Amino acid sequence: MADALFHSPKTHGFVRVAAATPVSHPGDPRANGQEHVALIRQAGEQGVDLMVFPELSLSAYAIDDLHMQAALLDEVERQIAVAAEATAEADVVAVVGAPIRNGDALYNCAVVIGSGEVLGVVPKTYLPNYREYYEKRWFAPATARAEDVIALNGETVDFAPGLLFEAINRPGFVFAVEICEDYWAPLPPSTRAALAGARILLNLSASNIVIGKADERAMLSASHSARTLSAYVFTASGWGESTTDLAWDGQATIHELGSKLAEGERFALDSHLTIADVDVDRIGLDRLRNGTFAECARNEGEPATVVPFMAREDHEASELIRPLDRFPFVPDDAGRLDQDCYEAFNIQVQGLMRRMTATGARSLVIGVSGGLDSTQALLVACRAFDRLDLPRTSILGFTMPGFATSDGTKSNAWALMTALGVTGAEIDIRPAAEQMFKDIGHPYAEGQPVHDITFENVQAGLRTDYLFRLGNQHKAFVLGTGDLSELALGWATYGVGDHMSHYNVNGGVAKTLIRHLIRWVAAGDLIGGEARDTLHAILDTEISPELVPAKDGVIQSTEGTVGPYALNDFFLFYISRFGMAPSKVAFLAHQAWGDAGAGHWPANTPDDEKVEYDLATIKGWLRKFLIRFFQTAQFKRSALPNGPKVVTGGSLSPRGDWRAPSDGNARVWLDELDANVPD
Repeated sequence: MADALFHSPKTHGFVRVAAATPVSHPGDPRANGQEHVALIRQAGEQGVDLMVFPELSLSAYAIDDLHMQAALLDEVERQIAVAAEATAEADVVAVVGAPIRNGDALYNCAVVIGSGEVLGVVPKTYLPNYREYYEKRWFAPATARAEDVIALNGETVDFAPGLLFEAINRPGFVFAVEICEDYWAPLPPSTRAALAGARILLNLSASNIVIGKADERAMLSASHSARTLSAYVFTASGWGESTTDLAWDGQATIHELGSKLAEGERFALDSHLTIADVDVDRIGLDRLRNGTFAECARNEGEPATVVPFMAREDHEASELIRPLDRFPFVPDDAGRLDQDCYEAFNIQVQGLMRRMTATGARSLVIGVSGGLDSTQALLVACRAFDRLDLPRTSILGFTMPGFATSDGTKSNAWALMTALGVTGAEIDIRPAAEQMFKDIGHPYAEGQPVHDITFENVQAGLRTDYLFRLGNQHKAFVLGTGDLSELALGWATYGVGDHMSHYNVNGGVAKTLIRHLIRWVAAGDLIGGEARDTLHAILDTEISPELVPAKDGVIQSTEGTVGPYALNDFFLFYISRFGMAPSKVAFLAHQAWGDAGAGHWPANTPDDEKVEYDLATIKGWLRKFLIRFFQTAQFKRSALPNGPKVVTGGSLSPRGDWRAPSDGNARVWLDELDANVPD
């Protein structure tokens, strides 16, 4: 049972939502009711918690004066009861559109039903009465109501805009409703509902289609979910609505924090659902971090009526229904990846250009190992020098072979420096290292093959000593190479080149993104095509510090020690960006990298990254990440050189996104992981 609970999205703060697009039957509430019941049952079978129908879905929207007919309005109320009964059987909360009488006025309403009853009724606030719209002929606005309750089918329920519906058994499952025109208003009612605590915003819309309008709706939904730090579920009328003067496309979208989770088929001829899992826990964590949201809620928010309800609690194992990037720092979409690489590379370049102009530097010193990080830093330096009209020969690249430097990385370093036209040089650090071993009495000086941490760090430290003194000699500053992933893991010798420099362009770039940046540069012409083959050779080389000689033909492996960078970057993103609990991070990683994610690799995924990890492997590497991130690495991050922030949530600078005590411990995170993730 524990494993099933772990694999249920509902146990990790997810709410499964659906935008329903029924076939519409104008002026026929009974036929519309049958479409509703069928979709409610379908939603229940698919584990949906909350679903929303289009505006006036039980009567149809484009029926004009038929809205004023008593027989039709009576039948609408009967069908509300039928649909409510279906929600009890399906264990779903549904929001249906209906014309509702209250006193001597008619309102365009969203009726929230669940557990066999009406939970509340939300009248439309803004009634369009321009161009093709004429709603004020039939409906009264929400502000015209005389009281905040309504009698419907023998029940007295809340009747007001801005109602908050809160699941008493599912923390964070809080939603609010608005109708069509409401979110075209300068201040949509859902804005105040979000400030009052709603994390899911629903829009019942009719919204006829004209050229370009679908893009406008999607833009509004995306921007509104970003501005209100919420999820926004939108559904519009589709096939079957009267086309006397208008046409309908049935657009359905689900957005969360500005990103699209799902989009339904437009112009479909059958009833269907658009489903996604909304992460209300993530929304809450983002609001927790955003002081502006909280301050705005204090300044602009208003008290809201809360309607409690019971949500479904089944915990059957199921696959997560939402986009989930295996590489959160590297978007799956090829077009977006190109844009991200363009921005990331130019952020690095401009950061370096500004530091050079501020210091008056005309040259820089960089250690070139033939590995990923120094390659990326060198590419950035070349582009910066090109834009500053400085000769690349003023970039002083040094390869410094040690006791474990391979011929492959050394030759790649030289080939890269030659192809890029920088001034290359080589300094063999072994004689100086041997002298230091002798001076400190290390066993290696006596011929003993002791390859301990001292053996490694003597080499790393000497390289940095040379670089800084070379910087002094040539009136240049030292360019750092260590990346964001290494900073997270503490995979850097304190005070040496991958940790300390005069300026570090890679400190805000994750290792997985650096791979793609190098591919992006190789595919373009920013640097010159001469280096293309060498760049691909560097990408094909296993990541290694090359400080310990190979044993039985096996080289020192970075990922064999700290774990796969693909997983570590995944852990880093969700823990540093959102503060998610380790058990949830493990759940997401298993969804992305386990059997559920197998075969769903984006088109830009290299073959060497098409791998799977079982839950036990993910948990094991996550435990090591938590210890490194929270307990052993912070003191290194507290002494970082300057460098530009590049990715969202991707700065570990003590002056930026991440500030933590250097003497903390990882106990609470390890305990949470062990208590909630099965072995």
